[in-house]
Amino acid sequence: MAEETIIDKVYDAIETAKATGKLKKGTNEVTKAIEKQQAKLVVTAKDVNPPEITMHISLLCQEKGIPCIQVPSKEELGAASGLEKPAASVAIVQEGEAKNLIKEISESLKK
Repeated sequence: MAEETIIDKVYDAIETAKATGKLKKGTNEVTKAIEKQQAKLVVTAKDVNPPEITMHISLLCQEKGIPCIQVPSKEELGAASGLEKPAASVAIVQEGEAKNLIKEISESLKK
């Protein structure tokens, strides 16, 4: 059950950041945001096919010390980030009003 609430918080953070901050959508944009250390939170979808598309993202995040989390569905990830298409990965680069949510998510990822 705890896993479900963290996923909900991730979607909330993305939706809030979309409205009040700034997102990078798509694997290439997300990779660039991580490399430039602009990303505050990175989210990838588990159901990406082939998985090689997003495999490097969690490693890059670990290297740069950026919180990274996987969500079950690329469709839901795309919808949360305001796209009509599925999204393999999304990075929040400006938190806007999602700052506290991102902090909560980061804390629970460290546990």
